[in-house]
Amino acid sequence: QVQLVESGGGLVQAGGSLYLSCAASGSIFGFNPMGWYRQAPGKQRELVATKTSGGSTNYADSVKGRFTISRDNAKNTVYLQMNSLKPEDTAVYYCYAKMWRSDYWGQGTQVTVSS
Repeated sequence: QVQLVESGGGLVQAGGSLYLSCAASGSIFGFNPMGWYRQAPGKQRELVATKTSGGSTNYADSVKGRFTISRDNAKNTVYLQMNSLKPEDTAVYYCYAKMWRSDYWGQGTQVTVSS
């Protein structure tokens, strides 16, 4: 079955950086797109960034210029470089991958930015 395994996250001071990675397995067809969503306490899950296998990206306005998404299509792995982190970036970050018409999610990794 499809599995998404995340790594990275943690606690960082405002202005700092973190790096997330997510490896997807269980599909011979690949995943498209892959990306990241986040959910802060008391809020709905929201898009952070996605990237297609062809290289098209989509970023939330709130992270443009600070976060960079990348992926390795051969490894079905997606990455998120987060710079200039702000306290409002604090959330659980979920890896996302789409295969055909099905959506798959990682277990989530906590990112906490202290002021």
